[in-house]
Amino acid sequence: MSKTSITEIIESEIDTVLAEDIDFNGELKFSKSLMIKGKFDGKINADGHLFVGPNAYIKAEIRTGKLTCYGKIDGNVFAKERIELSNESVLNGDISTPDIVIESGCKFNGKCIMDEKAQPQIKQTTTNPNQFEKKSEPEKK
Repeated sequence: MSKTSITEIIESEIDTVLAEDIDFNGELKFSKSLMIKGKFDGKINADGHLFVGPNAYIKAEIRTGKLTCYGKIDGNVFAKERIELSNESVLNGDISTPDIVIESGCKFNGKCIMDEKAQPQIKQTTTNPNQFEKKSEPEKK
């Protein structure tokens, strides 16, 4: 494979495939290769290679070793090795990776950080239980 080309999907070489008819919510963890062909909503935290099929839709925060996308992703992506976006893909979210390939025709809407030492940073929002507490007003005389 050329360093500037997208990894071809050879389904027989992928360890696990979530088929087109699967609509899954939750958290995925894997260490080898996984292809999503259906819909997924949640979090992905993996060391392996994530393939997003042409008709797949993912709404998730993704942390993976490598991403090859032919479908649609809504969410931030952090890849330790590489992100590959095909000419058919749509990615709405920020990405962080040391290596990237974006084919002409891809729709990418977000920020891109490319630093081999960059650590994924997501702004965590926390709610203080007291922040919505009604404050008493001074008595009127």
